Amino acid sequence: MDGKAKTILKYLDGSDKRFIIPVYQRNYSWKVENCKQLYDDLVKLIRYKRKLHFFGSLVSVHNGIQEEYLIIDGQQRVTTISLLLLAMHNILKEKKLVATDERLIEKVYKKYLVDEFEPSEKRIKLKAVNKDLEAFERLFDEEPSEYIPNSDVTINYLYFYDRILKEEITIDELYDAVSKLVVINITVGEDDNPQLIFESLNSTGVDLTEGDKIRNYVLMGQSAENQEAFYKKYWSKIELCTGNNNNNNNGVSLFVRDYLSVKRQATPSMDKIYVVFKAYVNETGIAMEELLNDLLYYARLYEMLLQAKFEDGAVSSGISRLNYLETTVSRPFFLQVLHLHKQGVLSLQDLRKIVALVENFLFRRNICEVPTNALNKIFLTLDREIHRYDGTYENYVEKMKFALLSKKESGRFPDDQEFATALSDKQVYLMRSRYKNYLFERFENFGTEEIKDVQKLIETGKYTIEHIMPQTLTPAWREALGEEYQRIHAQWLHRLANLTLTAYNSSYSNNTFLEKRDAENGFKNSGIRMNQLIAQKEKWTEEELQERDGYMVEKAKEIWNYPQTDYKPEEKQLDTVSLDDDVDLTGSQIAKFSYKNTEQPVESWTDMYAKVLKILHTEDSSKLTDLAYTSDHDVELASHVSHEEKTFSSKVQIAENIYVWTGTATQYKLATLRKFFAIFGVDPSELVFYLRDKNEPDKTDTMPERYGIRKKYWAFALPYIQEKFGHDGPFSNANPTTGNWINGYFGVNNFAISLTANFDCARVRLYFGSQDAPKNKEAFDFMYAHKAEIEEALETTLIWNRADDNIASFIAYDMRGISVGNETDWIQMAKFHAEWSRKFADVLLPILQKKYPGVVVPK
Repeated sequence: MDGKAKTILKYLDGSDKRFIIPVYQRNYSWKVENCKQLYDDLVKLIRYKRKLHFFGSLVSVHNGIQEEYLIIDGQQRVTTISLLLLAMHNILKEKKLVATDERLIEKVYKKYLVDEFEPSEKRIKLKAVNKDLEAFERLFDEEPSEYIPNSDVTINYLYFYDRILKEEITIDELYDAVSKLVVINITVGEDDNPQLIFESLNSTGVDLTEGDKIRNYVLMGQSAENQEAFYKKYWSKIELCTGNNNNNNNGVSLFVRDYLSVKRQATPSMDKIYVVFKAYVNETGIAMEELLNDLLYYARLYEMLLQAKFEDGAVSSGISRLNYLETTVSRPFFLQVLHLHKQGVLSLQDLRKIVALVENFLFRRNICEVPTNALNKIFLTLDREIHRYDGTYENYVEKMKFALLSKKESGRFPDDQEFATALSDKQVYLMRSRYKNYLFERFENFGTEEIKDVQKLIETGKYTIEHIMPQTLTPAWREALGEEYQRIHAQWLHRLANLTLTAYNSSYSNNTFLEKRDAENGFKNSGIRMNQLIAQKEKWTEEELQERDGYMVEKAKEIWNYPQTDYKPEEKQLDTVSLDDDVDLTGSQIAKFSYKNTEQPVESWTDMYAKVLKILHTEDSSKLTDLAYTSDHDVELASHVSHEEKTFSSKVQIAENIYVWTGTATQYKLATLRKFFAIFGVDPSELVFYLRDKNEPDKTDTMPERYGIRKKYWAFALPYIQEKFGHDGPFSNANPTTGNWINGYFGVNNFAISLTANFDCARVRLYFGSQDAPKNKEAFDFMYAHKAEIEEALETTLIWNRADDNIASFIAYDMRGISVGNETDWIQMAKFHAEWSRKFADVLLPILQKKYPGVVVPK
């Protein structure tokens, strides 16, 4: 490899030179701002009389054909300078500017842009890649009307053309400035590895997506002939299938991530896709063309998912809805399912049922606010789990139902009771727009052939999601609701029972119910199916809200139905939990573990702990060795590892002179393992535990118990809380619920003192939860300005969460180490909720009242 400094013009000089951008390179991607920076630098070179300007490095390899060079790195710079020179030439040719040097036009054209002795199709020295080639060639001879306007090649050429005409410096000075641009020209020899050189130059990943690196890796090692053939036959089609284009240069990266998830049963992080891909190729020893053929096969399946185009309308609609909800986590599973369908293993009817199952599973979990951290593992292993039951793909759908229904905790499929309660209580109007629009689309279109594009109608403003009882109560509405209008309004405003789709003018929103019903495009004259029941009502009070709530919940259970199956595997299946799951495994017994898809039986948690650390040490012996010999006890985990056997009374030997402390509880071991995994740079989801049967009751028994516990707790705690405030306090109308929170309202819509009872803590919050995010942030910022005053009055530090990525914001105080699942904690938890909700009311509400006079401060 030879590297020399030379000017960019010296690099380009020579009519017989050819510069080829290999097909594995990206399209030209410099933007106008990059070109502006370059031109600004050229102007400064002249104005400040600078001698040189470093313009980066160029790496090329001789193509074995006369003076033909493949540009491995630096195509953006070479293309940009060629565009600038071409703009200079065309301006001189059109006589819009005149150069002092009469030979400048000929010099620029013949030395750097073309070979005048070659046929027209070969005369241009720079052969750009793919679509850039046509755009570049048109700039030479075509009229501007024939240029390709949406190409960065054309856009940047026109920028240079217009900038040169401004004559900030003369065209002669501009040429002089370009001649001062210096590059390091690195020429790769026959014995050098272009791929390794390319990687070292791009080790930071700047400007290259993971897909770019993979394309270069796949094609760069091939002969020039194979590069062209493989690109056209495979890679260009893979890019097309995965949606990779100028507007989305990450499509291939995302596809390969899902492809690797299928092949390796582990999902690489976004910045490790290329590294994991290389490891996969090395591990399998697969031939490059065979790999490309397999990638293209899966890319075509991936395209079906992206575009939601299937031979069956129900499948297309279901995938389209999942795409709308951006549920990409299920794609590796669907790639496996589509492969089985292509192989004739799964029928079209099977496919319909599988799509519906996934849609119902994901939406129920969203409504019930089940944490999403388990989903990646669930969909990654679901196909393998189904096959493992009996070693076949027979009865696939029933086995899939069983697999999903068997999940517990954060992996669970919410049953009808949990789903109904959560949907009824949900502040639907405050949901993320996509899920809210999706919900109303399903209610409107389910069970009918007359499909409306509800999501588009909402997004374009033709439909709106309307509060039947309005957000602001007029005197007429207060009278209609009766004496308890405040409670009814606070309790029902944003819930599903009070929401519908309308096409009437938003100025009607505060009108009386009968005016809304009978207006033009009102409920009675609406073509919207959701309004048929509403149109039959003569009034809208709590009675009607309760009736509609029951109707909507029952309808939802039909739309997102809970699966039933008689399937049970012959062999008892072990529960699985991964290291990244937030689950208390105290008292659980481990049967085996799987690390990077290799299973090992173990006798105990300590046995597992030792075996996993030994595997990690085998992968990288430096980490535990450093910890064992460090004298700095502040180093994370240094107190857990020693080079001396006598250091710990309970220990296990990992290697010679390396001992690890094991005298800890199960949960502590798992927490420590997570820290070890972070040190080793391993994703904790790579470690999966298989638990022994503890004769636990079925999920169908335990899930109602979980929600029953919450309802019993609130029934127990509310008297304590209400006693703190008296008969007319913010919680005076609160009732026991199966949810983990209750709200106490104080006069400002959707601002509340919110109490939470979890299985690991209790919390009190001042919650700003209106639909108007700026209003919530404004209220939070107002309170935050009084942070010191508030915390001094409460004599503690609070949790302040503006939550810029969400609509709502809150201020909170927690009590850790208590559980709603432990009845012996209830008195302590209830007293905490009562005492701290009162403190929040006494200290925070008077301050909030200064900004919102409607705040009612309890007596």
